[in-house]
Amino acid sequence: MTDAPDTPAPEAPEPAPPAATGPLVSVRGLTRQFRLPSHFLALKKPKLQALGGVDLEIDRGEAFCVVGESGCGKTTLGRIVMGLLGPSSGEIHFGGTRIDRLSESQRRPYRARMQMVFQNPYASLNPRRSVGQTLAEPVRALIPGSRAEEVRDRVIDVMETTGCAPDWADRLPHEFSGGQRQRIAIARALVTHPEFVVADEPVSALDVSIQAQILNLLADLREARGLTYLFITHDLGVVRHFGSRVAVMYAGRVMELATTAEIFARPRHPYTQLLLSSIPKLEGGSFSKERPASEPPDITRAQAGCPFAPRCPIAGERCRREVPKLVAAGAARCACHAVEEGRVAA
Repeated sequence: MTDAPDTPAPEAPEPAPPAATGPLVSVRGLTRQFRLPSHFLALKKPKLQALGGVDLEIDRGEAFCVVGESGCGKTTLGRIVMGLLGPSSGEIHFGGTRIDRLSESQRRPYRARMQMVFQNPYASLNPRRSVGQTLAEPVRALIPGSRAEEVRDRVIDVMETTGCAPDWADRLPHEFSGGQRQRIAIARALVTHPEFVVADEPVSALDVSIQAQILNLLADLREARGLTYLFITHDLGVVRHFGSRVAVMYAGRVMELATTAEIFARPRHPYTQLLLSSIPKLEGGSFSKERPASEPPDITRAQAGCPFAPRCPIAGERCRREVPKLVAAGAARCACHAVEEGRVAA
């Protein structure tokens, strides 16, 4: 691992300290559209509505899980919060400061406080950089003025914390297994001492036995470092043992929001019930509602009403013409006309 020169770089302005109260991360009315390929003479360019108005608040120290099937907008949400994608509309607040309108230079100090662990450990590491170089780079880039010994101390500390052996520092990513690579990716995310970590399907590409190790590591780091997670997954088994609160997403919208215990004990939205009924059970049995024989919605086409209505066994006429809002339903919040009207117990 090569050392950076000792000459201090000019210091960047420090971000405002986090607010003492209120959520750490707040998302309001977030939407995102992507243009789709089309004929250059087409008068109306098709768009994909990845997010259709998402409102979330993530409190300090919690493991906030976002769950849903592939294509529901989970990863898009995480990337927008991290600033890797821009929103089409809406607001993102971090520590009480709106950050979605900041320029890259203004946002740079926040990047040290917000880090991301990506899904594929085989693609998220630079194959030409050693582990030591990979871990040192965020410190040099995001904490200007860091001296060589400070960078080295941070790298050593984070490797010890995440269970990376000292001799890994001089090795290349191809020399490691998937679980070891994900430990390195987690170490890279933590080397700047962030407050907030977006973990995008961090264990989906790993063997089951390795998944447990990585999840335990993330849970231990949350306790030891006071981390706040936005944990993106499609695996409800992972959510049950890791999450403190859960947002269930479908077709770019939040269908239900509740604590993990509440979601599993009393799911209200028909889509949440459908997801939970798909979990394999050794003792057999599932929720009483039958699975609708239909395909996920085509989010490239504008659709009136609830996006889940075509697959919902209890959808009414109102469901097909009016988009439900996320409203209080007992101890949870639910976007369902049937719950609001009392056709499903709240």
